[in-house]
Amino acid sequence: MKALISSKSRISAGIALLFAVLSISNSCTKDDMFEMNGDRGDNGGPQGPGMNEVFIQDMTFTPGTISVAANTTIKWTNKDAVTHTVTSDSGLFDSGSITSGGTWSHTFASAGTYAYHCTPHPTMTAGVVVN
Repeated sequence: MKALISSKSRISAGIALLFAVLSISNSCTKDDMFEMNGDRGDNGGPQGPGMNEVFIQDMTFTPGTISVAANTTIKWTNKDAVTHTVTSDSGLFDSGSITSGGTWSHTFASAGTYAYHCTPHPTMTAGVVVN
């Protein structure tokens, strides 16, 4: 009988602990976390790339086309788990390998349209329009 009461006490304590953990984890939303970090996506946060920034994520470049003024630097951030490149179709620039979490930047000095791709994943394409 004593063993049965002890077993019920352990189960009750485990259930109480589970509810406590679930209550705490559900009390913070993603928006709360962004506010705590001071990051709501307007400067390249979790919601999307900021101004003059491209995310490499889900095997795509986001945005697919970015427009900037001459002499603007664009930063690419690899958010995928695999290595990517930012390689100009015309040979003007090449980032080399950008590992997961890595970044690479390039300044576009002259007006024009610059198509680029990822060398290991040639179906990943995008462009920069410089005014």
